[in-house]
Amino acid sequence: VDSVGYRPNLAARNLRLGRSGVIGLAVPELSQAFFAQLADEVIRVAAEQDLVVLVEQTGGLRERELEALRNPRLSLTDGLLLAPLGLTHDDVLPDPAGRPLVVLGEPLFPGPVDHVTMQHEAAARAATEHLLGLGRRRVMLLGAHATERTGVAALRYAGYREALEAAGLPVDDDLVVPVETWDRSNGAEAMARVLGSGVQMDAVFAMNDDLALGALRSLQERGVTVPGDVALMGFDDVADGRYTYPSLTTVEPGRHDIARAAVTMLTERIADGASGALAPRVTAPEFRLVVRESTGG
Repeated sequence: VDSVGYRPNLAARNLRLGRSGVIGLAVPELSQAFFAQLADEVIRVAAEQDLVVLVEQTGGLRERELEALRNPRLSLTDGLLLAPLGLTHDDVLPDPAGRPLVVLGEPLFPGPVDHVTMQHEAAARAATEHLLGLGRRRVMLLGAHATERTGVAALRYAGYREALEAAGLPVDDDLVVPVETWDRSNGAEAMARVLGSGVQMDAVFAMNDDLALGALRSLQERGVTVPGDVALMGFDDVADGRYTYPSLTTVEPGRHDIARAAVTMLTERIADGASGALAPRVTAPEFRLVVRESTGG
């Protein structure tokens, strides 16, 4: 084998098995750092199993997420990893062909669908408790979704509220700042509005790192020191946060474990085929706080 340089013919093997050796990954936007790094992790893990990943962007729109489940190109894949933002619990399983599916996010669908999620509520509570443990008492939440009841923003708000209540502090509506799209420009604009309104805070928990990085820019432009005047906390542990000044304290949600669990679940679901032997599974990897300079670390 070594002398002739033999390599297995993966195409022939997959043809015999009735598989393509390709899996799909549908994410909202690769311009969002978390999803770009998640895609990178998924591709690395999939490569270990000789799988190719076809990546699609949905913009986080319900219609495009539903379309991803029926996309002719993705229908040629052996299975799909879907990270939805627009789909809700009211959406029924939209893949009548029964193609293997793993959802990266909160449980949405009934039937043989696996879900890999995060410990949103517990992590948000731990992040808020970290800020409170520094002696901060006016902790602003940046990125709330006012009408959301079951999604990521709602769960992270619940963790924030639980930490305040456990510390005997009320939830001040002036400190709960809505931001619909969690990117840097919106984070900067929202923080600028709050600073212009005169609302006082001594800490900020941003719902993700992109919001936190935008907020950091606005704080610094207005001469607010971080962490001296305002301690700043993010969520996701994107790479850029290590190199800002000050570097960003954040929640590392277990991204590598999320990618590995998702690919493993999908390959197991593909192998199970139509037998239906696998019951639906939900897993949420462990998170950790990464304390850096923006909270005095």
